[in-house]
Amino acid sequence: MMLVALLAAYTQVPPPPNYPYHEVQRQLLSWSAGEVRCDGVLVTVTGLRQPSVELLWGAGQTRASATLEFALDPTGRPTSIRPEAKEVAPSADLAPALAASRFAPGATRTNCAITYTPRIAPLAEAAVADLIAYTLAPDNGTMPQEGWDRVRLAGTCLDLPRPQALLRALPDFHHIKATPGARDWTMVRYDTDARGRPRGTQVIQGTGNPALDAAAMSATRASRFTGGARTGCQYPYWLRPAKLVAPELTEAARAAEDGPDCPARPNYLTPPRLTFPEPYRRRMIEGWAVVRYDVAPWGEIGHLSVIAAEPTADFGSQAIMVMQSATLPTSDRGRSGCVDRVRFVMGPDDMPDPSGSPRPSY
Repeated sequence: MMLVALLAAYTQVPPPPNYPYHEVQRQLLSWSAGEVRCDGVLVTVTGLRQPSVELLWGAGQTRASATLEFALDPTGRPTSIRPEAKEVAPSADLAPALAASRFAPGATRTNCAITYTPRIAPLAEAAVADLIAYTLAPDNGTMPQEGWDRVRLAGTCLDLPRPQALLRALPDFHHIKATPGARDWTMVRYDTDARGRPRGTQVIQGTGNPALDAAAMSATRASRFTGGARTGCQYPYWLRPAKLVAPELTEAARAAEDGPDCPARPNYLTPPRLTFPEPYRRRMIEGWAVVRYDVAPWGEIGHLSVIAAEPTADFGSQAIMVMQSATLPTSDRGRSGCVDRVRFVMGPDDMPDPSGSPRPSY
C-alpha cells in the first residue's frame, strides 16, 4: 500500500515580526560543520548547507556537539542520515541541512560522519548575516531590539515620518534559479532622492545567489517611495528552495511486503493523517519510509517499526506517527506483519506568489 502526503510550497517575502518593546535576554545559536570522512577518507564538500540559526532564551545556555552518520550515493548526495549512537540531535535542522548538502561525486561511500559544533553568542556579538537570516524566518520568537539595532543601518530611512512605498517592485521569482533544499536571500541597501527614487543600490548581505542579487537590485531601482531624501534604507528579498525529490526506493524497500498473517486489508476506518515533517517542508525536501506493523482485532495499529527511510531517519519517525493516526475496521483475529510505504511529496511548484505582503522595517 502507498500513502502520499501532498504539501503546497511557494516563493514569498517574509511576514513582519512583532516588535517587542520590552527586552528579554536572548542569544543566537549557530552551527559550524567539521570535516567529512567516509571510512576514514576525507571527502570533498561541494555545497554544504548551513543549519538554520535559532534564538535561545536567557544567558548561559549550552548545546552539545552533534555527529550525524550517513552514506553518499554516486552523485555525492547524502542518504541514510541518522544521529550517531541514537543521540537526539539538538537542532531539528541539522539533518535537513545535511540532506540538502552535496559532496564530490564518485563511487558509493558508506560509514560517513560529520560533526556540527554549536556557537552560542550574545546578540551584540552574533554575525549580522545570521541576525538578518533569523529575521526572515523568526521561528523561535521575535528578534529583540538589540538584534534589530545591529541589523539596521545608520541613516535617516527610519526617521519619522517614515517613507512609504508607492511602488514596491518584486523580482520574477519563477525565473531565478533556486538552490535545492536551501533558501536564498539578499539584502539590498539604497538611499532615496527628494522624489523618492532609489539611488546607490548595492547588495550588502546574502547567500550569494547571483541571479537573485541582480533581480533584487533591479526591483529596488524600480521601486518608488514618498518624497524626501533618505539614507541608509535596506530591503530583503528571499527565494524559496528548489524542491529536492526523494531518493529512489532501496532494494530493501522494494522487497518488503505483507507477511502471511496480514491478509488483504479493507479500507481505513480512520484514514492516516498525512502530515509533512516541518523542518523538511521548509527546505522542500521530499522523502519516504517503509514501515511494518500489526493490527489489533479492534482496529488499532501497533508494534510499528521502520524497515527503511530516506534521505533521513526522520522520515521513518514521521511515518510511524502517520500510521499511528489510522485505524482499520474490527476483525476476528487482527493482522500482523503488514507493510506500508509512506511517501512525503511536496505540492505543485506553480502556485502564485503572494502580492502586497507586509514587510518588517529594516
